[in-house]
Amino acid sequence: MKKLCLLTGATGHLGSVLLSRLIGCGVSVRALVLPEEAAFLPPDVPYTVGNVTDPDSLIPFFEAAGYDEVTLIHCAAVVTITSRPYPGLWEINVGGTENVLRAARREGVSRMIYVSSVHAIPEQPAPAVIREPDAFFPERVRGQYAKTKAAASALVMEAARTGLNASIVLPSGIIGPGDLRRRNHSAATIRAMAAGSIPLSIRGGYDFVDVRDAAEGILQCEAHGRAGECYILSGEYASIRDLMRFACEAAGRRPPKSVLPAWAARLAAPAAEWMAALSGKKPLLTPYSIDVLQSNARFSHEKASRALGYRPRSVADAVRDTVLL
Repeated sequence: MKKLCLLTGATGHLGSVLLSRLIGCGVSVRALVLPEEAAFLPPDVPYTVGNVTDPDSLIPFFEAAGYDEVTLIHCAAVVTITSRPYPGLWEINVGGTENVLRAARREGVSRMIYVSSVHAIPEQPAPAVIREPDAFFPERVRGQYAKTKAAASALVMEAARTGLNASIVLPSGIIGPGDLRRRNHSAATIRAMAAGSIPLSIRGGYDFVDVRDAAEGILQCEAHGRAGECYILSGEYASIRDLMRFACEAAGRRPPKSVLPAWAARLAAPAAEWMAALSGKKPLLTPYSIDVLQSNARFSHEKASRALGYRPRSVADAVRDTVLL
């Protein structure tokens, strides 16, 4: 049986690690990339230049004559922690997913995995453990990015209910090696910690997963996941102070002892975001990121472990490899 895997978002942090894993498994892959992204692909990887917001550009991407089975993994998305409206966010994350779903139905794709996010799940009061939802509602989550992922996830769930063999994975905060384009906010923060560029930690924390484990979870979901089901691909909770300690240990430096209280971080975040915008840099600190660090992040990957065999590594190892690899 001749099988083809179609991969969107192939040059993002998760997409590039997943692409390498697919190639290593001997899978025939075709990537969808923007014109400026092709240079980041490994040599000899077949690709189509296109955009999920342009349905016509998806036609050659989905061309699968001669293949018996076609799997689609939809990773392409904009991730943002900014307070200001992000141009094209809804068009890419939601409209793009709708275009991809339409093409998948039209071309008879055998299997689809949509990469959503734990941000698409409504927060529950601590100490509740957060598990996979049965449905997604954008109005029940906070932040523009979270709302787009919830809306797109709802589209995929509806497609699954009407016959598409689609499943959803929900990674937590992705860190780890392989961020070729240096666009992952969490990984950039860890590298800044290791370099001594961040002089103090912030009260709070989140659940972080190694990108290699998230990629493996996607492959496990493709092979063993059920249509219409969601699977949380989380790692483990770590405080920002712990992340700072792990990063500094990997870099051979002492971590700072000072910890900024949450209330002070909230006061500083708008100015930090504004200054980053003035300098043309991506902000490391915004009001939304502070809200996330103070939220209940007890995400359970029990379902993925039970159904898929998912086994994430420790956050300490993930942070170390973010710095060193």
